[in-house]
Amino acid sequence: MPGHITLTRDGAVATVSVDNAEKLNALTVAMWQELARVMRELSADEALRCIVLRGASDKAFAAGADIAEFAAVRSTREQGVVYHREHVFGALQAVAECRHPVVAMIHGPCVGGGLELACQCDLRISGESGRFGVPINRLGFSIAYDELAAVLPVVGRAAALEILLEGRVWDAHEALAKGLLTRVVPDDRLDEETRATVERITAGAPLVARWHKQFIRRLTPRPAPLTAKEIDDSFAYFETEDFRVGYAAFMQKKKPQFHGR
Repeated sequence: MPGHITLTRDGAVATVSVDNAEKLNALTVAMWQELARVMRELSADEALRCIVLRGASDKAFAAGADIAEFAAVRSTREQGVVYHREHVFGALQAVAECRHPVVAMIHGPCVGGGLELACQCDLRISGESGRFGVPINRLGFSIAYDELAAVLPVVGRAAALEILLEGRVWDAHEALAKGLLTRVVPDDRLDEETRATVERITAGAPLVARWHKQFIRRLTPRPAPLTAKEIDDSFAYFETEDFRVGYAAFMQKKKPQFHGR
């Protein structure tokens, strides 16, 4: 069936695959929801020692959200709040808060929501085909606060500004140099390198791995809680002409002409 999350097990290791091959593994609402459910169930599994998160094919990790469904599920501010704060952030949070180590195995595009998803993993190993960015400035909308807060600790302020202001897509080696990736290997060695990484993790004490994740999360600085007005204001783009122009241009495969209104 099109657009789903696949779970496989090999002893103490689980592999979670984002599968929407016709759209480079872009995630639908149903897929965000299913991913959150699967990750929460795996987190509660005491027998598990490591999780690999990947795209179902070697063509892509995940090319963000499925923008084609936005007209039905994310066309108003009210829908946008639910879409981002419940569906997308719910999945990101489930990955980030998983008690077990999570390794992202990345082929090809890892952009938009795909990049946000990879940033919630503990390690990110990419083949040389990896491509990284959040080019939403061309769509006329901004990143949600929850999602930016999930990415910022990984990429840092300077890289986050570059990603969001330029909308440029980086290759794997540039992403490694800027601290986004753990390591980069040739594509034909990605399976082997991921397996070796998982073996090193699972050879360690599982309780210690969980504690280390907990300790690092506790010591990571967090901003002051957002006010309701700040959250509401972050979705103001739904009422702009630029948002309508950007979405229409994307669907028509044209270059948008923004006017700042």
